[in-house]
Amino acid sequence: MSTYTALTDAVGGSLALSALVGTLPLITFFVMLLAVKARAFVAGLTSLAVALVVAIFAFGMPWELAFLSASQGAVFGLFPIVWIVVMALWFYQVTVLSGRFEDMRTIFDTIGGGDLRIQAILIAFCFGGLLEALAGFGAPVAITATMILALGLKPLKTATVVLIANTAPVAFGAIAIPITTAGALTDLDPAHIGAIVGHQAPFFALMVPFILLLIIDGVRGLKEAWPAALAIGASFAVAQWWSATFFSYELTDVVASLVGLGAAVVLLRFWRPKGADDLRNRLGVDKPPAPEALTPVRVWMAVLPYILVVAVFGVAKLWRIGADIPAALAATDIAIPWPGLDGRLLGEDGEPISGTVYNFQWLSSPGTLLLLTGILVAVIYSVFNGNGRFPLTIGNALAEIGRSFYKMRFSALTIVSVLALAYVMNFSGQTIAIGTWVAGLGAIFAFLSPVLGWLGTAVTGSDTSANALFSNLQKTAALETGLDPYLMTAANTSGGVVGKMISPQSLAIAATAVSMEGRESAIFRSVVGWSVGLLLLLCTLVFLQSNVLSGMLPSL
Repeated sequence: MSTYTALTDAVGGSLALSALVGTLPLITFFVMLLAVKARAFVAGLTSLAVALVVAIFAFGMPWELAFLSASQGAVFGLFPIVWIVVMALWFYQVTVLSGRFEDMRTIFDTIGGGDLRIQAILIAFCFGGLLEALAGFGAPVAITATMILALGLKPLKTATVVLIANTAPVAFGAIAIPITTAGALTDLDPAHIGAIVGHQAPFFALMVPFILLLIIDGVRGLKEAWPAALAIGASFAVAQWWSATFFSYELTDVVASLVGLGAAVVLLRFWRPKGADDLRNRLGVDKPPAPEALTPVRVWMAVLPYILVVAVFGVAKLWRIGADIPAALAATDIAIPWPGLDGRLLGEDGEPISGTVYNFQWLSSPGTLLLLTGILVAVIYSVFNGNGRFPLTIGNALAEIGRSFYKMRFSALTIVSVLALAYVMNFSGQTIAIGTWVAGLGAIFAFLSPVLGWLGTAVTGSDTSANALFSNLQKTAALETGLDPYLMTAANTSGGVVGKMISPQSLAIAATAVSMEGRESAIFRSVVGWSVGLLLLLCTLVFLQSNVLSGMLPSL
């Protein structure tokens, strides 16, 4: 049986030419999205076809190995990636079906104390972070925009607020699926990638509440309500850093959002900002009626799903007292050498590469842990249903799994096609050639590294897709230039964080939510300056972390 070794100069013996030809699938993907306006899954499938042609006819990869590479990528995209995303959406849907989600909304309304500025921060930033952690894929923008619009904020400001607030949580969205994807494609430890992102994203978490205050009420709002922005932003940032570094990178957004909410509760027991009524007068908004008073039991039941998911993941990831639960779960993983592919892809040393072994994490996958937690939540909700006020049957909860898969069908097809594309480009040597050529930039690549993630997410609307496209390129370029591959891979993820707000997908969702269809360009103009400004700050931070601030990064 034939074997294949990826070469960086496979096309005409030239690295530059090989890198140029290797970019054709990526160029196709962006052209299909931006110029042709094709749907994301169509762009993914078209680019996959181009990648297969380039792999076979330009890089000399045997056709059966190219197609087998695509099949392994597609299956990995389906499980665990799509599995995790769908289970995260389903978990959120269980809270909606139960009626308890409305109580969670009321909790945020109540904590704000009638101050539109603080309510907007709590809803867009903390509640949005919670939604990003579980639902992701545009749900935080759509849901929080309608809530804030109901408070009386103007549509354009509302859209701007929710898009910028959706910045810090994106890297850890949908149970940190962008980081999990990057780890799988680069063969780097995703927990360490997540820890480094946890040393980058918190800087934005600290800044975002102040930016939101400035957008909502200008300098006056900063002067009057800065303690709230500081308490929420700082607590969110610290919790994000702690969870990503020491607890569970998958649950970072859940932990940070709950801690930020808790900090607001404590602060507002002792302090109230000035100017809340004045702002409403200037906006011409009447003071809303007091939110429905919730009993302690209803408050507890509303936050219970999020506490349970933290507890279940905590046991699964950290519990080693008496029994090593993480090791026991990992022992259930099934390593599957990919049929027809394993042993036939060789490294430069002539030895088979390890990436052709598919790891089937049927029990230890975050998606499965979410399934188990969701079933537990459904059982509790069905038993304690508030005398029928919050009806939820186990059957309806389980049926929602099928409905969630159906809702995500096109997103799932996009993920599968992009992962298949990534595997073909990685195994054929296209990504390695591009990364090796880019490494010619030298140390300045550390400064430019986040731009790839920013561009990828801005175009695709998905940090996961951006990591699928560029994470292995980042790793290759880092190794060639002597930079930390974990830092560069994390930079790609963090770059996507500040690119999400200008993606066509996000703009369209925000425009629809605030009834500004057809005026996406106005929303774009209101956020693009913030996106570019935050990107430059991130580029500077990553560059400094690659040298003079390297000591601030967690050790492997």
